[in-house]
Amino acid sequence: MSHTIEKAVRSRIYGKGKGWVFSPRDFADLAVRSTVDSALHRLKQKGTIRRVIQGVYDYPRFSELLGQPLSPDIDQAAAALARKFGWRIQPSGAIAQNLIGLSTQVPARALYLSDGPDRVYRISNTSLIFKHAALKEAGFKFRESALIVQALKSLGPDRVTPDVISKIRDWLPSGLRAKVIQDTRTATGWVHAAIQRIVQDERDG
Repeated sequence: MSHTIEKAVRSRIYGKGKGWVFSPRDFADLAVRSTVDSALHRLKQKGTIRRVIQGVYDYPRFSELLGQPLSPDIDQAAAALARKFGWRIQPSGAIAQNLIGLSTQVPARALYLSDGPDRVYRISNTSLIFKHAALKEAGFKFRESALIVQALKSLGPDRVTPDVISKIRDWLPSGLRAKVIQDTRTATGWVHAAIQRIVQDERDG
Protein backbone atom coordinates (compact mmCIF):
# COMPACT_ATOMS: atom_id res chain seq x y z
CA MET A 1 0.00 0.00 0.00
CA SER A 2 2.74 2.47 0.97
CA HIS A 3 4.61 1.86 -2.29
CA THR A 4 1.38 2.33 -4.25
CA ILE A 5 0.86 5.72 -2.58
CA GLU A 6 4.48 6.66 -3.19
CA LYS A 7 4.04 5.86 -6.87
CA ALA A 8 0.86 7.97 -7.03
CA VAL A 9 2.57 10.88 -5.26
CA ARG A 10 5.59 10.65 -7.55
CA SER A 11 3.35 10.50 -10.62
CA ARG A 12 1.58 13.70 -9.57
CA ILE A 13 4.89 15.46 -8.94
CA TYR A 14 6.25 14.42 -12.33
CA GLY A 15 3.01 15.51 -13.95
CA LYS A 16 3.34 19.02 -12.52
CA GLY A 17 6.87 19.31 -13.89
CA LYS A 18 10.21 20.64 -12.71
CA GLY A 19 10.01 23.58 -10.37
CA TRP A 20 6.68 22.62 -8.77
CA VAL A 21 6.52 23.41 -5.06
CA PHE A 22 4.07 21.52 -2.88
CA SER A 23 3.05 20.40 0.59
CA PRO A 24 1.37 17.22 1.90
CA ARG A 25 -1.98 18.97 1.47
CA ASP A 26 -1.56 18.68 -2.32
CA PHE A 27 -1.88 14.90 -1.94
CA ALA A 28 -4.68 14.79 0.62
CA ASP A 29 -6.96 13.03 -1.86
CA LEU A 30 -4.54 10.12 -2.20
CA ALA A 31 -4.10 8.98 1.41
CA VAL A 32 -4.12 10.05 5.04
CA ARG A 33 -1.52 12.59 6.13
CA SER A 34 0.86 10.13 7.78
CA THR A 35 1.02 7.96 4.66
CA VAL A 36 1.64 10.99 2.44
CA ASP A 37 4.36 12.21 4.82
CA SER A 38 6.07 8.84 4.63
CA ALA A 39 5.94 8.84 0.82
CA LEU A 40 7.41 12.35 0.66
CA HIS A 41 10.13 11.40 3.13
CA ARG A 42 11.15 8.44 0.98
CA LEU A 43 11.18 10.56 -2.18
CA LYS A 44 13.34 13.14 -0.39
CA GLN A 45 15.75 10.42 0.74
CA LYS A 46 16.03 9.23 -2.86
CA GLY A 47 16.83 12.76 -4.03
CA THR A 48 13.69 13.00 -6.18
CA ILE A 49 12.37 15.99 -4.26
CA ARG A 50 13.94 18.60 -2.01
CA ARG A 51 12.81 20.15 1.26
CA VAL A 52 12.31 23.90 0.80
CA ILE A 53 11.12 24.75 4.32
CA GLN A 54 9.38 22.76 7.03
CA GLY A 55 6.46 20.92 5.42
CA VAL A 56 7.12 22.27 1.90
CA TYR A 57 9.07 20.57 -0.90
CA ASP A 58 9.93 21.10 -4.54
CA TYR A 59 10.76 19.04 -7.62
CA PRO A 60 13.98 20.91 -8.29
CA ARG A 61 14.99 22.36 -11.62
CA PHE A 62 18.55 21.69 -12.70
CA SER A 63 20.94 24.07 -14.44
CA GLU A 64 23.15 22.36 -16.99
CA LEU A 65 25.23 25.53 -17.18
CA LEU A 66 25.87 25.68 -13.44
CA GLY A 67 25.86 21.91 -12.99
CA GLN A 68 23.61 22.12 -9.95
CA PRO A 69 19.96 22.47 -8.91
CA LEU A 70 18.45 25.93 -9.17
CA SER A 71 16.98 27.72 -6.18
CA PRO A 72 13.30 27.03 -5.49
CA ASP A 73 10.80 29.05 -7.50
CA ILE A 74 9.58 31.74 -5.10
CA ASP A 75 6.24 32.24 -6.84
CA GLN A 76 5.63 28.48 -6.75
CA ALA A 77 6.54 28.47 -3.05
CA ALA A 78 4.08 31.29 -2.37
CA ALA A 79 1.34 29.37 -4.20
CA ALA A 80 2.12 26.16 -2.28
CA LEU A 81 1.87 27.96 1.06
CA ALA A 82 -1.38 29.61 -0.03
CA ARG A 83 -2.85 26.20 -0.88
CA LYS A 84 -1.53 24.70 2.34
CA PHE A 85 -3.15 27.31 4.57
CA GLY A 86 -6.16 28.18 2.42
CA TRP A 87 -5.05 31.76 1.80
CA ARG A 88 -5.82 33.94 -1.18
CA ILE A 89 -2.69 35.77 -2.24
CA GLN A 90 -1.75 38.48 -4.66
CA PRO A 91 1.80 39.37 -5.76
CA SER A 92 2.98 42.88 -5.08
CA GLY A 93 3.79 45.16 -7.98
CA ALA A 94 7.53 44.38 -7.93
CA ILE A 95 6.91 40.63 -8.02
CA ALA A 96 4.27 41.02 -10.72
CA GLN A 97 6.75 42.97 -12.86
CA ASN A 98 9.33 40.22 -12.36
CA LEU A 99 6.91 37.43 -13.27
CA ILE A 100 5.77 39.22 -16.42
CA GLY A 101 9.33 39.98 -17.45
CA LEU A 102 9.24 43.75 -17.08
CA SER A 103 12.05 43.43 -14.54
CA THR A 104 14.85 40.88 -14.66
CA GLN A 105 16.07 41.71 -11.18
CA VAL A 106 15.24 39.00 -8.67
CA PRO A 107 14.08 40.84 -5.55
CA ALA A 108 15.62 39.93 -2.20
CA ARG A 109 12.18 40.49 -0.65
CA ALA A 110 9.21 38.86 -2.34
CA LEU A 111 6.07 40.50 -1.02
CA TYR A 112 2.63 38.96 -1.45
CA LEU A 113 -0.59 40.43 -0.14
CA SER A 114 -2.72 37.84 1.62
CA ASP A 115 -6.03 37.45 3.40
CA GLY A 116 -4.16 35.31 5.94
CA PRO A 117 -1.87 36.45 8.76
CA ASP A 118 1.43 38.25 8.38
CA ARG A 119 4.16 35.66 7.81
CA VAL A 120 7.80 35.66 6.71
CA TYR A 121 9.70 32.66 5.31
CA ARG A 122 13.35 32.44 4.31
CA ILE A 123 13.86 30.51 1.07
CA SER A 124 17.43 30.39 -0.22
CA ASN A 125 18.47 34.06 -0.39
CA THR A 126 14.96 35.44 -0.59
CA SER A 127 12.59 36.59 2.13
CA LEU A 128 9.09 35.47 1.18
CA ILE A 129 6.75 37.88 2.93
CA PHE A 130 2.99 37.60 3.28
CA LYS A 131 1.27 40.78 4.41
CA HIS A 132 -2.34 40.77 5.48
CA ALA A 133 -4.37 43.13 3.32
CA ALA A 134 -7.74 43.61 1.68
CA LEU A 135 -7.31 41.97 -1.71
CA LYS A 136 -9.04 44.46 -3.96
CA GLU A 137 -7.91 42.70 -7.13
CA ALA A 138 -8.58 39.13 -5.97
CA GLY A 139 -11.81 38.80 -7.90
CA PHE A 140 -10.18 38.31 -11.28
CA LYS A 141 -10.90 35.02 -13.00
CA PHE A 142 -7.43 34.74 -14.53
CA ARG A 143 -4.15 35.03 -12.64
CA GLU A 144 -2.69 36.83 -15.65
CA SER A 145 -5.23 39.60 -15.12
CA ALA A 146 -4.11 40.22 -11.55
CA LEU A 147 -0.44 40.16 -12.52
CA ILE A 148 -0.91 42.69 -15.31
CA VAL A 149 -3.04 45.01 -13.20
CA GLN A 150 -0.58 44.89 -10.29
CA ALA A 151 2.40 45.47 -12.59
CA LEU A 152 0.78 48.40 -14.36
CA LYS A 153 -0.39 50.02 -11.12
CA SER A 154 3.09 49.74 -9.63
CA LEU A 155 4.55 51.45 -12.69
CA GLY A 156 1.98 54.24 -12.86
CA PRO A 157 0.46 55.69 -16.05
CA ASP A 158 3.51 57.81 -16.95
CA ARG A 159 5.82 54.78 -17.10
CA VAL A 160 3.61 52.57 -19.28
CA THR A 161 5.73 53.00 -22.40
CA PRO A 162 5.39 51.29 -25.78
CA ASP A 163 8.19 48.96 -24.66
CA VAL A 164 6.19 47.97 -21.57
CA ILE A 165 3.12 47.35 -23.70
CA SER A 166 5.17 45.22 -26.08
CA LYS A 167 6.73 43.13 -23.31
CA ILE A 168 3.36 42.40 -21.70
CA ARG A 169 1.89 41.53 -25.09
CA ASP A 170 4.73 39.07 -25.74
CA TRP A 171 4.23 37.49 -22.31
CA LEU A 172 0.44 37.17 -22.47
CA PRO A 173 -0.73 34.14 -24.50
CA SER A 174 -2.74 35.25 -27.51
CA GLY A 175 -5.63 33.01 -26.53
CA LEU A 176 -6.05 34.87 -23.24
CA ARG A 177 -5.88 38.45 -24.50
CA ALA A 178 -9.58 38.98 -25.20
CA LYS A 179 -10.46 37.16 -21.98
CA VAL A 180 -8.16 39.37 -19.93
CA ILE A 181 -9.72 42.50 -21.39
CA GLN A 182 -13.14 41.27 -20.29
CA ASP A 183 -11.80 40.10 -16.94
CA THR A 184 -10.25 43.48 -16.12
CA ARG A 185 -13.15 45.68 -17.20
CA THR A 186 -13.63 46.86 -13.57
CA ALA A 187 -9.97 47.90 -13.20
CA THR A 188 -8.98 51.56 -12.92
CA GLY A 189 -9.69 53.37 -16.18
CA TRP A 190 -6.11 54.02 -17.29
CA VAL A 191 -5.11 50.43 -16.40
CA HIS A 192 -7.87 48.95 -18.54
CA ALA A 193 -7.01 51.35 -21.34
CA ALA A 194 -3.40 50.11 -21.23
CA ILE A 195 -4.60 46.51 -21.44
CA GLN A 196 -6.71 47.44 -24.47
CA ARG A 197 -3.56 48.90 -26.06
CA ILE A 198 -1.76 45.59 -25.53
CA VAL A 199 -4.31 43.77 -27.67
CA GLN A 200 -4.77 46.61 -30.15
CA ASP A 201 -1.02 46.79 -30.77
CA GLU A 202 -1.00 43.05 -31.33
CA ARG A 203 -3.74 43.35 -33.95
CA ASP A 204 -2.01 46.24 -35.69
CA GLY A 205 1.40 44.54 -35.64
